[in-house]
Amino acid sequence: MKIAVIQGPNLNMLGIREQHIYGSMGLDQIHEQLKAAAEQNGVELEFFQSNLEGEIVDRIQECLGTADGIMINPAAYSHTSIAIKDALSAVSMPVVEVHISNIYKREEFRQKSITASASTGVISGFGPFGYHMGLIALMQIISEVKAIAQAQQQNA
Repeated sequence: MKIAVIQGPNLNMLGIREQHIYGSMGLDQIHEQLKAAAEQNGVELEFFQSNLEGEIVDRIQECLGTADGIMINPAAYSHTSIAIKDALSAVSMPVVEVHISNIYKREEFRQKSITASASTGVISGFGPFGYHMGLIALMQIISEVKAIAQAQQQNA
């Protein structure tokens, strides 16, 4: 099982920026902890971070045929990017959107996620642990999708 972990703008500044909102853990630390959890479950993770919308769209499209699912924190693009939403819809695979902060307790403009409508589910407000929750959710969803596909092939 392979999962692409896609991180949006300014997440490379975790541990430095607004620690009262995002905590003191850096992105590399989050990825290391997530990688350890994935390895224990036989899951391969591929990490990508960009501050550029088009690069995120390109990376999502590259997941088609190379990944079983996507975990994405589109960050500020959650609230503005129809292009990322459309890319997630186009690849038609399990997607879990993760937000470190609780977007529903923040400014009004952050309380609406455009990209959520292309996601299987959204995890928000659990800090870095939300990525672990996303990993568990994706492992379950991907296993179910594979089981259904296998059953359909046997019945064909």
